[in-house]
Amino acid sequence: MKTQIAHHLLQIQAVFLRPDEPFTWASGIQSPIYCDNRLTLSDPAVRLGVENGLAKLIQTHFSQAEILMGTSTAGIAHAAIAAHLLNLPMGYVRGSAKDHGRQNRIEGKLLPGQKAVVVEDLISTGGSVLEVVESLREAGAEVLGIVSIFTYGMEKAKKRLAEANVVNVSLTDFDTVVSVAIESGYIRQNDKAKLMAFRDNPEDESWRNR
Repeated sequence: MKTQIAHHLLQIQAVFLRPDEPFTWASGIQSPIYCDNRLTLSDPAVRLGVENGLAKLIQTHFSQAEILMGTSTAGIAHAAIAAHLLNLPMGYVRGSAKDHGRQNRIEGKLLPGQKAVVVEDLISTGGSVLEVVESLREAGAEVLGIVSIFTYGMEKAKKRLAEANVVNVSLTDFDTVVSVAIESGYIRQNDKAKLMAFRDNPEDESWRNR
């Protein structure tokens, strides 16, 4: 599944690799990769593969799930479709509480003690998804784990997730995408060292000189 999803993400340019002309992230970090998994929603065939894959991950790793909670905004549609496939209730967690009405941060009916799985599109440093996990825990949910479409596999994220005692399972990852991109001629073999150096330490721009 990892290889198939990697092929799909590259095909529709949901993942875009550009080692020689890096992108600039909002944080200012220069990156050889840009990921926009919202594009998976625009391609029916890719979307079906992604949603069936997410549903399978939930069944395999979090079979006790009682509700799926999407991250705002990118995880909402994926949580809704996966929940439909699994016949489970669904909700989502806002980036911050509303400043009007009931001032909810969690949308949807979440019961105390309910076993929840967080649905995310992308795991980079892990900070934003762990804020979602913490909000759900504060609301009384038992968070079984996270499912995501893609993870960079950064050490910072691994450490944060471990410290928060939460497991993430992804459909595909950085290493698989790089391997598929090389095999398909999307990038050159000698680009791999640059990409892996970036993954190991994104804040160190010396990867560009590899």
